[in-house]
Amino acid sequence: MGSVNWSTFGIVTLIVAVIAIIFAVLIVIVYKLCHVEEDKTVEVISEKLAGANCGGCGFTGCNAFAKALAEGKANLSMCGPTANENKAEIAKLLNLPFTAEEQAYAVVKCAGGLNSKNKFEYVGNEGCIAQIAFMGGKKVCPNGCLCGGTCASLCPYHAITPSKDGVMVVNKALCEACGVCAKKCPKHIIELIPKSSKVYVACSTTCKGKEVVNTCKVGCISCGLCEKACKYGAIKLENNVPVIDYKKCVGCKACVSACRRKVIKEI
Repeated sequence: MGSVNWSTFGIVTLIVAVIAIIFAVLIVIVYKLCHVEEDKTVEVISEKLAGANCGGCGFTGCNAFAKALAEGKANLSMCGPTANENKAEIAKLLNLPFTAEEQAYAVVKCAGGLNSKNKFEYVGNEGCIAQIAFMGGKKVCPNGCLCGGTCASLCPYHAITPSKDGVMVVNKALCEACGVCAKKCPKHIIELIPKSSKVYVACSTTCKGKEVVNTCKVGCISCGLCEKACKYGAIKLENNVPVIDYKKCVGCKACVSACRRKVIKEI
């Protein structure tokens, strides 16, 4: 076994050490040149948001939303779960005007379910999005709830469940108005309404009265009795269904009494 040439070994070790030092220095330089300091404002905003990371605002999470707020690319009304007092603090931080908004929650505007006819018996992948891809879903009514559970699976607060009547329902106490369900419902029949509301319309059909009578036992037939009964002008028929203006509604429930099909529900 030959002896070690310590002179050569020392030179090689020195070269490796010098190369390592050079690379370390280069890494530090690149880091200094490329590193972007995190805006402390974004951090403060993010801490004051609800932290649900639900995506209801349209951004990937609360931190992304906070950054968009700081850059003026988003507004506070886009976030439902964050409390008004926290929004007020964020607005003050960003020097923005702020008006407190009434808390809202989601309602599924359909009561059809087992009371409405099906075109076929659906067998396939779970979820409304998968179902609607096949002939628009099983319901004869083009706006009927499919009760496939897409909204429930996306709700970060577990506030939505299927009812015994075959439609999805929202638990008012659990809903934080993030809006994810309303955005993702392929039938577009979920609406956010004020939590103080006394009534809501449990139908979204665009069909005319005769069609509804033949397809759904509880669908709106566009009779207009609710509109006539409201003394405050809070209900108008639009596209064959009543639409409630909650700024005018006083919760008298005259519309509930007038509706023969029980389309307008008490909350």
